[in-house]
Amino acid sequence: MASTQMKDRLQAAENWLLSNPRPPRNWPWTWLYKTGRTVYALVRDVLSGQLTLHAMSLVYTTLLSIVPMLALSFSVLKALGVHQRLEPFLFQFFQPLGPRGAEMAERVLGFVDNMKVGVLGSVGLVVLVYTVISLVQKIERSFNMIWRVPDMRSLAQRFSNYLSVIMVGPLLMVSAIGISATIFSSAIVQRLIEIEPFGSLVLVASRFTPFFLVVGAFTFVYIFIPNTRVKPRYAFIGGLISGISWQAGSMLFASFVADSARYAAIYSSFAIGIILLIWIYLNWMILLLGASLAYYLQNPSAVARRREVRQSPELQEKVALALTWMVVRPFARGEPAPQQEDLEQTLAVPGEVTRGVSDKLIRAGILNLAGQHGDRLVPGRALDMISVRDVLDAVRADEDGIVRRLPAVLPEGLKGLRHEVPELTFAQLVAQQER
Repeated sequence: MASTQMKDRLQAAENWLLSNPRPPRNWPWTWLYKTGRTVYALVRDVLSGQLTLHAMSLVYTTLLSIVPMLALSFSVLKALGVHQRLEPFLFQFFQPLGPRGAEMAERVLGFVDNMKVGVLGSVGLVVLVYTVISLVQKIERSFNMIWRVPDMRSLAQRFSNYLSVIMVGPLLMVSAIGISATIFSSAIVQRLIEIEPFGSLVLVASRFTPFFLVVGAFTFVYIFIPNTRVKPRYAFIGGLISGISWQAGSMLFASFVADSARYAAIYSSFAIGIILLIWIYLNWMILLLGASLAYYLQNPSAVARRREVRQSPELQEKVALALTWMVVRPFARGEPAPQQEDLEQTLAVPGEVTRGVSDKLIRAGILNLAGQHGDRLVPGRALDMISVRDVLDAVRADEDGIVRRLPAVLPEGLKGLRHEVPELTFAQLVAQQER
């Protein structure tokens, strides 16, 4: 009886979060309502296994690619003689592993120092670049899964964009470190340090500089990696939460490693390898959860009971008619073309539904993309040449031509059936077929 009541309460809470016809309108209830929906979606994604599966895949790829990626990234820094400035960040990454972590960081740096990019030869250099690009490509595939983006970047875009980030990204981080060091060592800041409370504030800011750099790195990844437009404010919120989670996870994992002497006794020399795998897995989970958080903040309508929404014909038809109407009406009034993202939020329908329907309407020539970033929708032809039947035909069309194989097995009463469903029972159809 108690378990039944608990299930009913959980079901009522779920219905209130997901299908509430009258959501809260006043702060802080609106904030709590949106936060509850977002947390629900994140927990649902973790329990569904998609994020964990991609995180495990990235762990394997990281083990293969970490030395080539660091070698390629450090090659530019070595040429400028500033690669030592990034080494503390590598030691900070391995710090939760305890004393063996510092040893492992030194070994990785030793591998990087021994790998001479200039003497690898053409084949070795191609293999090195391919290994690094495959890691970033897998990261993009994971982010595109989170953002419901079906298409990857083209091969030319991957090569140019990925290499630019791998080569220039560390240089930008070193520049940020140098700028922050210059600011803290300037005469003005030194004078402020002598005055309280400015001295304490400068000290706190200097201690939090590595944390701010980590948040900036997370934010940059969330903006750049997905093959879609991510708003900076949502990427920053995701980067901030991920940065806090990473710092908290580092401290918790360090305490776990300190208390894991029994693992060393059981697994002997393999213990550090197993602990390293767990730590890399947790890092990827934090990164992917931050990306998922940024997605749900930017697309609140995507929060639903299931990650993959069941798209019924009725849903697609109604969304197609509503989408066309919301594009045609401002066009007829001479108003600016609406953004597709704004239309999705107004319709309160998951983004993958509206994007799939809008893609069909665009391929049928009913709508067109416009605007500087190609994110606005306009009519594809004159309004008197767009009918309701055109919209329904476009959304119902079998673009892959699979329906053409069906009439061979259909009875005569169902051949050519399109818009109007006749009031026929299957008993009548069988009788007609027999006659």
